[in-house]
Amino acid sequence: MNNIISIKKIFYKVFIALFLVSTFSCKKDFLENEDKTRLTDINQWESEGNADIFLNDIYADLSNKWNTPNNLDNYTDDNDAGFYWLSYAWRQGIVDPTVNAGAPMGNNTDNAVNYANWAAGYLKIRQCNLFIEKLKANTANFSPAYLKKRVDEARFLRAYFYSELFMHLGGLPIITSVLDRSKMDESQLYNARNTFEQTFNFITSELDTIVNNNALAVKYKNGDGDAGRATLGAALALKGWIELYAASPAFNAPTPASGIDPDKVAGFGNFNAARWAKAAATNKKFMDTYGGTYDLFSDLNAFWWEKNEYNPEVIWDRQVVPIIMGSNYEQYGGPVWINGVYYTWGNYDPTQELVDQFAMANGKPISDPTSGYDPQNPYVNREKRFYDFIVYDGAPYKQDWMEKTDTIYTRIDKVRPSKNQIDFGTDDVGNTGYYFKKKINPLKPRGGAQSGQNYVYYRYAEVLLNFAEAQNEAVGPDASVYNAINKIRKRSDLPELPTGLNQAEMRAAIYRERRVELCFEAKRFYDLIRWKIAMDVLNKDLHGMKIYNTSPSNNSGKWVYEVIDLNHPHVFHQKMYLNPVPQSVIDQNKKIKQNPGY
Repeated sequence: MNNIISIKKIFYKVFIALFLVSTFSCKKDFLENEDKTRLTDINQWESEGNADIFLNDIYADLSNKWNTPNNLDNYTDDNDAGFYWLSYAWRQGIVDPTVNAGAPMGNNTDNAVNYANWAAGYLKIRQCNLFIEKLKANTANFSPAYLKKRVDEARFLRAYFYSELFMHLGGLPIITSVLDRSKMDESQLYNARNTFEQTFNFITSELDTIVNNNALAVKYKNGDGDAGRATLGAALALKGWIELYAASPAFNAPTPASGIDPDKVAGFGNFNAARWAKAAATNKKFMDTYGGTYDLFSDLNAFWWEKNEYNPEVIWDRQVVPIIMGSNYEQYGGPVWINGVYYTWGNYDPTQELVDQFAMANGKPISDPTSGYDPQNPYVNREKRFYDFIVYDGAPYKQDWMEKTDTIYTRIDKVRPSKNQIDFGTDDVGNTGYYFKKKINPLKPRGGAQSGQNYVYYRYAEVLLNFAEAQNEAVGPDASVYNAINKIRKRSDLPELPTGLNQAEMRAAIYRERRVELCFEAKRFYDLIRWKIAMDVLNKDLHGMKIYNTSPSNNSGKWVYEVIDLNHPHVFHQKMYLNPVPQSVIDQNKKIKQNPGY
């Protein structure tokens, strides 16, 4: 979309080869390109247009995280897609420096899943370093405004790539120059890991500098020529998120969640309450400084539709172009059978654990005896987001491409069997009793990468949730915490939170609100990690809803709603709070220390 589509460069192979020798071994097939004779290292930096081609290539390698049947929610308690091949080993607790390059989603280098991959991450970081160095070495060819803007874009991308690795691996070697084996000795080529705190400080200080430089736009609108590029809003939002992540119990403690950490690569090594206050202040700064530009989009159900890209809530996204750089999201999820025709893989199957987090329309959780929840009519009078996000037994299902509304039945019905009913088999039909429809664009889910739906990394609702959590931990549930959460609830027609909540009660309310609002946006995994609850949550079986009649031959009996075990392996060891550093990296660079437990 616009000018972010990648054009490849033959000379870049040389730089990659040098980098692989010094840090790791990997292969990127995107480097092969029919236009490889078009640009050389001589003319690449002769003009702003040519330099942009290089930077656009970096943007093109941003992860389109939902363009995979095995996205990060498969590794949480929100989704159960059966024994899916890439997540199967990790969900059994089989995590090792020699298995899948140490990453949960395997060693696939496709950009939908490579954000936790050491080799792929450092390749992207090297691209950013090379771009910055080349611009500074050829300043005469660029205007001052161009230099400021594009350098800050590259610095943002570098900070973002570091943040992705940081969340999965902890402390990292901080490399801000291009390593060159022909000019450097081993002491310069081989870098040790910086501590968790040093890595955190590097990422947040880079983002601070970008915001203070004020060279980027605050936000882009749909149709803007630079839409999809880094912005001040993206930089400040990322800073606020990383500060919240690091301030959380898994890392803000004398001993990090993953275990004893003599090298201080897995956490700060101490507790400091000021870290919560810092995260709150950054997210508050976003709200105060950019609140007039960013706001909640009125219709959450339509937020992700292609026609609503760059609405006021979108802070930063990855651009997607149908067919050319398209997404398969609509192919991977949603009901498998629609009006009797097979359409999707049915990979996004909400668990009963997630479904139970959706409140009643009166705002009360279903666990509240006064909420009005009826276990024999569990889908009646639920909150608006439940109907926007979840396809349940008896749910009407209608997209723009459909000639008529379908009713999706997941119950076991011997009289009028549905092709979507749970069968606990190995076909694509889900076994939880639910399908997901959040983010599904109203287009026909067949024929490959048809979707042009951008992948949204950050949206304004997350900033509100980040602020509320950090502020509650820093000072307790003051009025500003209530205001942030109630703004999100109001959009979904929920009443305000009850007044008088103490800090622990507000924490529980924020956790619930965050889980529902951000479900299936690749956020739950990081929340389980940073809250230090993954060992509790992911070491038990998950559940679905089995619905059957007590008189199955004629359905004259009572329909029974039975919560059942899914009987899929879920094992989470303490060491899994961080990924292991791949063994190949340690073998090549003896300065690299392994994470705790591996």
